[in-house]
Amino acid sequence: MLEIRRREFIAGLGGAVTWPLAGRAQPGFPVLGYLSAGSQGTERQRMFLQALSEAGYSEGKNIAIEHRWAEGHYDRLPQLAADLSRRVRVIVVPDSLVTARAAKAATSTIPIVFGIGADPVKSGLVTSLSRPGGNLTGAARLNVELEPKRLEMLHQLVPTAKTVALLLNPANPNIETILNDSAAAARMLGFTLHVFKAGTDRDLDLAFGGLDAVGAAGLVIAPDAFFIGRSARLAELALAHRIPAIFEYREFVAAGGLASYAGNPMESYRLIGRYVARTLKGEKPADLPVQQYAKLELIINLKTAKALGLTVSRPLLTLADDLIE
Repeated sequence: MLEIRRREFIAGLGGAVTWPLAGRAQPGFPVLGYLSAGSQGTERQRMFLQALSEAGYSEGKNIAIEHRWAEGHYDRLPQLAADLSRRVRVIVVPDSLVTARAAKAATSTIPIVFGIGADPVKSGLVTSLSRPGGNLTGAARLNVELEPKRLEMLHQLVPTAKTVALLLNPANPNIETILNDSAAAARMLGFTLHVFKAGTDRDLDLAFGGLDAVGAAGLVIAPDAFFIGRSARLAELALAHRIPAIFEYREFVAAGGLASYAGNPMESYRLIGRYVARTLKGEKPADLPVQQYAKLELIINLKTAKALGLTVSRPLLTLADDLIE
């Protein structure tokens, strides 16, 4: 009866929590907490584990990892962070500012290593980049601030477009900033901007179904952990609706999306892995400077462009960091 109730409890959280055997079976190992707003099994997570391994730490050999996945449901993060704070030596928050804030609210003593797409000083995570203070450090990259630039890239990819759409997760804590910045950029570019919101798989189908009704000739998908975990699905929907779309990262383009523009997230996850290893060896987050990187990558899927009847200009081809054919 107890096991049945335990399974019912986990199922009731909608898959947001996993309880890996490694975290319980090896009590002598240091246990890491991996708290993500997104979904399990991404290439980013594998990069983090690789960086840890290169620093001498491997899951099941000398560390254990407790994972918590919010699956894009940001309201679950405080509970998941509080649970991890009772179990682990270090908490890793690799993918969003709201995740880092949930972890910071849960503990002021356990080291927290973050990876975010926002300014960690302005966001209140650390007191300065060089001397973070407190129990947090990590890596920061440009992302949320790039929505106007993605609209500009879309304009270059589809120069005849007059009406475009923006897809948002309404639960995203950065929604107001994204909306304001996108609206201002759309006015400057001469776009009529329509906003669609999706926080579930059913919402995605409804949102893409509405693009034809407003005559959208292009789509910008806003940065969000829920969307990252559904990059392939978003690419599939964009192709099915014949809509030129731009998103954050390579996974979307590799799956058939038209383009992506953002900092390379793999570098962030590599830096996070190295910092986690250093905290396990005794260094304090307060003494580890926040790592920043600003290199941006434009990736274009030429096969998709051809299928959509688009001709990518030579200047844009030259600007692209990678072309998928």
